[in-house]
Order: sequence, then C-alpha cells, then structure tokens
Amino acid sequence: MRKYPPFETLEKIKRWCDMQERAHSEVIQKLRSWAVESHDAEQILTELISENYINEERYARAYVSGKFRIKKWGWQKIKSSLKQKGVSDYSIDLAKEEIEDADYRQTMVELLRKKWPLIKANSTWEAKQKLLKYAAGRGYHPAEVHSAINNELSALIK
Repeated sequence: MRKYPPFETLEKIKRWCDMQERAHSEVIQKLRSWAVESHDAEQILTELISENYINEERYARAYVSGKFRIKKWGWQKIKSSLKQKGVSDYSIDLAKEEIEDADYRQTMVELLRKKWPLIKANSTWEAKQKLLKYAAGRGYHPAEVHSAINNELSALIK
C-alpha cells in the first residue's frame, strides 16, 4: 500500500468524510489501512473533529435514522451496532430521539404483519415463537413484540 504524506492524507480523508457521515472508529480504521502512523492519525482525527468533518452525535443521529427508516431495524440492534462502532452512550441516547414512539410501534407491527403469512408452523404457538424470533433478530424487544402480537395482530393470528 502506498504511503501518503500527511497533508495529502488529510485532504484525501476529508473527501472520504464528505461522502457520508463517519464514526471515529471508521476514520481510524481507514487511516490504518493507508499505513498512517498513529501520531499522524491522531493529529488528522483532531483536525477532522475541529473542522466538523466528523461529529459523533451527528453520525449517531444519521445512523439511527437510516437503519430504522430504511432497514426497519429495532432499537436493540441499532444500539448494539453503534456500540460496536465505539459511539458513546451519550450520543446513542441523543440519537434515540430520531425515532418517534408511534413510528417505532407502527413499523414493528407492519413488519410482523408482513411476516405472519410467510411463517410455516404446526401450531399458533409455534408460529408466534417464530414471529418473536424474527422480530428479535431485527432488534425489537420481546416484550414489545408480545404486546403487538396480543393487541394489534390478535385478529390476524387467530
């Protein structure tokens, strides 16, 4: 891998950060892949933060909004993914405001409603368990799913 001088690296990483929101960990990983020495990487990261090319709160908000609205992920999966990226609990809590409670519930119910006819099971109980497992895999909390199954989907499931 070709090693770039610090100024060229800075300009290159700025262009990369302009393409979409980036987490601090993603930027550090990219700099490592370019064989940037750690002290240079720290200086570059500091400059990117001071010039607002990367902002953890902005990144977390964009991430939450995208994963919920586009991929229909539940909060558990979104939160776990942000933690893996090294985003602080404070930024994660602020980003949670991007999801309205009513929208969250409605999205979960729509996912469950679409999945229900596709489930093959020998009993209603087994089908409900499969639906619960599906929703948990999408990041929804089991208690929320139980509530949705018993309230909004009860007529559909019987």
